[in-house]
Amino acid sequence: MPTLQEQFGQIDIYLFDQILKGRITPGMRILDAGCGSGRNLVYFLREGYDVSAADANPEEVETVRNMAHSLAPSLPASNFRVEPVEEMSFPAALADVVIINTVLHFARDDAHFEAMLRGTFRCLKPGGLFFSRLGSSIGMEHRIELIEGRRYKSPDGSIRYLVDEPLLLACTERMGQLADPIKTTLVQDLRAMTTWVVRKAEHSTL
Repeated sequence: MPTLQEQFGQIDIYLFDQILKGRITPGMRILDAGCGSGRNLVYFLREGYDVSAADANPEEVETVRNMAHSLAPSLPASNFRVEPVEEMSFPAALADVVIINTVLHFARDDAHFEAMLRGTFRCLKPGGLFFSRLGSSIGMEHRIELIEGRRYKSPDGSIRYLVDEPLLLACTERMGQLADPIKTTLVQDLRAMTTWVVRKAEHSTL
């Protein structure tokens, strides 16, 4: 029997929460946009989900392909693509669940954020689940230093595109409806990470 570490890998605890709530179930198609080394995919690959993923870093994608070859050898290598999230070549409405975890805060500006969001969201089926964790200014408004637009320097030294609640709610209105309340974790007053989970509307306007 695998250990919990072997079964779930380094899965984001808030993504794990969506599994526990029964919103992500076997048989669903999963797309991880900006997958990195695939830390959120171990469980899904082990449990026979139809997994696809993309990342702009070729080395990271190769790591995920190798992991998939080991844990889910029936999945084609073409499911794992070297592409930025705003230019993914996967078909529209491919996935039941789209994950974009710690990616959107790397947007260069508003236009890039919108492109990343659109490029990811178009791959989600109507009624599907959109899961994102991203840097935000929520609770850190007086601790961050404005660089330009929505790019800020946080006390931990990182410079990121930081969303706030009004922006997330405005985007959600175009996308569908919140599956969970927006939740923000303050990390020792150094940065804020927000969990944003949306159920896609049948006729989304994003």
